[in-house]
Amino acid sequence: MVSRHSFHIVDYVVFGATILISLGIGLYFALSGGRQKTTSEFMVGGRSMKFLPVALSLMVSFESSIMMLGYPAEVYVYGAQLFIKLFGFMAAFLICRVLMIPLIHPLKLTSAYEYLDGRFKSRTVRQLGTTLGALSYIFYMGIVLFGPAIALEAVTGFPQEGSIFLVAAAAIVYTAMGGLKAVIWTDVFQAVVMFAGMLAVIIKGTIDAGGIKAVWTTAAKGGRLNFFNFDFDPTVRHTFWGLLLGTFARSSGLVFNQSTIQRVCSTPTLAAAKKVMLIVSPAFWITLTVALIEGVVAYAYYVNVGCDPLESGQIQNPNQIIPFMVMDIFRGLPGMPGLFLAALFSASLSTISSGLSSLSAMTWEDVLKPRLPNVSDFTATVIAKVSVVAFGFLSCGVAILISFIGGTLTQIATSVLSAFNGPLCGLFIIASLCPWANAKGAIAGAVVSAALMMWLCAGATFSGATRPTPWLPPAPTDQCSVDNMTSLIMNTTGLMTSTTELHDVTTVGAVAEPVTGISVIYTLSYLWLAAVGIAVVVIVAFFVSWATGFNRDGNLDPRHVIYLSDVIRNIFTRGKKTNTDELVKQGSINTIVIGLEPGPAAETELPLLATTINNGLDPAHINQAKN
Repeated sequence: MVSRHSFHIVDYVVFGATILISLGIGLYFALSGGRQKTTSEFMVGGRSMKFLPVALSLMVSFESSIMMLGYPAEVYVYGAQLFIKLFGFMAAFLICRVLMIPLIHPLKLTSAYEYLDGRFKSRTVRQLGTTLGALSYIFYMGIVLFGPAIALEAVTGFPQEGSIFLVAAAAIVYTAMGGLKAVIWTDVFQAVVMFAGMLAVIIKGTIDAGGIKAVWTTAAKGGRLNFFNFDFDPTVRHTFWGLLLGTFARSSGLVFNQSTIQRVCSTPTLAAAKKVMLIVSPAFWITLTVALIEGVVAYAYYVNVGCDPLESGQIQNPNQIIPFMVMDIFRGLPGMPGLFLAALFSASLSTISSGLSSLSAMTWEDVLKPRLPNVSDFTATVIAKVSVVAFGFLSCGVAILISFIGGTLTQIATSVLSAFNGPLCGLFIIASLCPWANAKGAIAGAVVSAALMMWLCAGATFSGATRPTPWLPPAPTDQCSVDNMTSLIMNTTGLMTSTTELHDVTTVGAVAEPVTGISVIYTLSYLWLAAVGIAVVVIVAFFVSWATGFNRDGNLDPRHVIYLSDVIRNIFTRGKKTNTDELVKQGSINTIVIGLEPGPAAETELPLLATTINNGLDPAHINQAKN
């Protein structure tokens, strides 16, 4: 670690202020309003949240240290091809707005897995979904906690374990105190800090690299603007098809993510819920684009100064490239490194707090509430708050385990989470889009898919069969100092992670050992893992449902299914435009009244949800609604 990379007292003040403000927001909501004494207020904000803060909160819930460190690291060593991934994200979000939000919001859910229970009339399916969802959140939070830990270690030498517990402790405190309201409003504050930090890095880095034109010229010469690779080989790490279609498949399940369900159902009307998703889609796209630009700027900067920190051995992990550059470009500006670190921790805090809030809601609604029917609402809220603490410490343990897995944060997250998210996404897809699927088919499909995906992910991670993708040629090292050149001699190859796994960055054309036998399956690109998981669920569910008589019409509640034929008919027969996404009033679980007002965008409505259904689920009313 070079001596110039040290924090000033002003940096610590800026960083500390961010943590204290987040804690202050949690304390405010703990002492104001209903004081988080009911499960409704603690878990879904009393279902009265405004759409704009909810949209910002949902956006930063999906963004974290994985975005702020992993995306620039990908660009720095592999190029900007990851940009294609953003179109898969946006397409999935917009389609989910059209299809899923009108399905989910009227149900007024607290837990996403209540939907599975209502759809399949099976607590077993619900518990299976809850288990997969909880595992996904715990591992995701562990990965997110690992991000700022390696960053803080890179710039200050602070041990990773200390950083992990620091971030977790802050998120635990304000989430347990203030509930979902505190999570949403701290997310809004943290979004501002996050954008300020990212933009500061891009602006100063661009200036030091010689200007906008120099940045893009340098990146193009260095092969970093390699957007398109139309190779159809599914074992190639990044191709146009894998980035677009694989990301679309993985992202299509985000609307059924517990964080999404909580925020969508915290808004008072369907119109507000749809505005949330309409804002989130482009905002998410813009934010990820900014993160990718950081990677381009970082490469151009180190080409300009002539000293690649990875190649010279000053850092050992590509996820540390942005924190290291921050300490370089802001070394004469006290407070700016602290702003970036505050932005990084804000991104992580928003994700961790959302995960903790989601896990507490799932723990009570899906696990404990059915077994403790006589518990008071106040006691249930206390139990939910205690679960926040328990899951926070559990995620710390996972973060320490994640440090032993190789790869950039983006690849680690996608690979590990696909073991849970692929089967879970497939389970929700057959529930909402496949009226023929029954509970037995759903259980069989999810179990088989989860077992297969865990096997594939473990094999790809630990078997050594995965072909290492060579890094692009590094920036020059001819201008490195004597101390850095000593590091270069001792470390002539780039370390991909803090483990002993090495990837030769000098021999781009090296031919890997051929993979034979069952190990061939482990060479599948991590981008396709979620799509494989979804496909297995659908295929297995179909054959098991067919063998067990499919789904009986009498067992199917039409509020839990999307009839694509009706949606398509609406799209092509929109002569009379009506708007049915206003004022949802729910008197009981069997009575839904939706007000009708003239307006555009009839194609986004679901016919069965756009009709007044009274007297329970009377078939006559249902048939009238469909016609």
